[in-house]
Amino acid sequence: MQPYELTLTAAAEAIRTRRMSPVELTESVLERIAQREPDLHAYVNVAADRARSAARDAERDIAADRRRGPLHGIPTGLKDLIDVAGSATTASSRVRTGHRARTDSTVAARLVRAGAVLLGKTHTHEFAYGLTTPQTHNAWDTDRVAGGSSGGSAVAVAAGMATFALGTDTGGSIRVPSALNGVVGLKPTYGLLPRRGVTSLSWSLDHVGPITRTVEDAALVLTALAGHDRPDAATPTAPAKDYRPRAGTDLTGLRVGVPRTYYFDHVDPATEEAVRRAIDQLQDLGARLVEVEIPMTRYVQAIQWGLMVPEATAYHERTLRTVPDLYQADVRVLLEAGELMTAGDYLRAQRARTLMRQAWARMFTEVDLVAAPTVPATAVRAGQETVTWTDGSIESVADAYVRLSSPANITGTPSLSLPVGHDSTGLPIGMQLLGRPLEEDVLLRAGHAYEQTRPASALAPAA
Repeated sequence: MQPYELTLTAAAEAIRTRRMSPVELTESVLERIAQREPDLHAYVNVAADRARSAARDAERDIAADRRRGPLHGIPTGLKDLIDVAGSATTASSRVRTGHRARTDSTVAARLVRAGAVLLGKTHTHEFAYGLTTPQTHNAWDTDRVAGGSSGGSAVAVAAGMATFALGTDTGGSIRVPSALNGVVGLKPTYGLLPRRGVTSLSWSLDHVGPITRTVEDAALVLTALAGHDRPDAATPTAPAKDYRPRAGTDLTGLRVGVPRTYYFDHVDPATEEAVRRAIDQLQDLGARLVEVEIPMTRYVQAIQWGLMVPEATAYHERTLRTVPDLYQADVRVLLEAGELMTAGDYLRAQRARTLMRQAWARMFTEVDLVAAPTVPATAVRAGQETVTWTDGSIESVADAYVRLSSPANITGTPSLSLPVGHDSTGLPIGMQLLGRPLEEDVLLRAGHAYEQTRPASALAPAA
């Protein structure tokens, strides 16, 4: 096994026990980038010299018994919305030409403090306003979409071009590409990971989170990055927490909600079969399955767009008026549409969100988590604009991909996507676990137990 093939957990243990050095791991990942990046286009830029320097520093620190924790010496990619001092944050847009960040974002600063090796910036759909990341190719089939908007981060992890990565999620942008590329994506509780220094799409829906090979890896990253950040009022003031799941697979006493509405409507048969099989596996591990009614589903799309569109337009107000031609056509149309929405429309969406949060809180008195598909179908071919369901109904690809993930953004609840199989063409299928706010440990425990019953998740095969 090559170093780039190791999970974060395995790589951290190899570094801790001096069986592998950070330099060896970083060089292996950089070589993998050189091999796969020309086909996948996951990165905006790779700061190879900076990464090598950080790896050498980590090697010296660890040799001197100054190891900082499990992220020390581990190579990571950052979505190109996350500021790193002295580096460009382009948001994959011509609007940001010539941009350089003056300071680190809070999450980048915490990664540096933890000793992580920053490889470079990964592609996003322009300003994260989309669900496909068109410039990046799916790690399992380069003719298919990567998913978005954290497509570059998910593809980098899936292909071994980063041991882990960070993404952002406004309506599914961590979980959608994670599901489509066969990796783990965690959208934490709203505010749990600080957003200072992260380019916003929609401030009341934006989340930062990890993309990893395993659930245990996601827990390691969350433990290192979560915590209060005074400039970000949304971050909780609770003490830091260790999210690493305990060993074992016993889920006795855990109540798993199985949706009888919404989440299995208009879902590809292969996806439904794989997810229901994974839910049955949770039951085999001791969990109790409870059918639940998902509340206020008819309002999901209206609330998501009613919040996101005007907030995004407000953020881009100046540049939309001064340099509109620098935006891609699909993003520019959405931003201009936001100017047509009234304050009343926005306030009604906020009121509906409050009612939805309350209804979901009542649902979570009956169960500890809800298990459902992450996306209703696997990765579509690049350029495909619609999905046709078995009843003949047609849905746009963007609406299909966001439909099952956006409720967790509206309510602010944590959601964990993990791979649970492949369709007949070999494309990955994802299941998401949704839980109560600030109960990421419950999701991570269940996800970790499930993945221990399966063979280790493999990297996407090279074409």
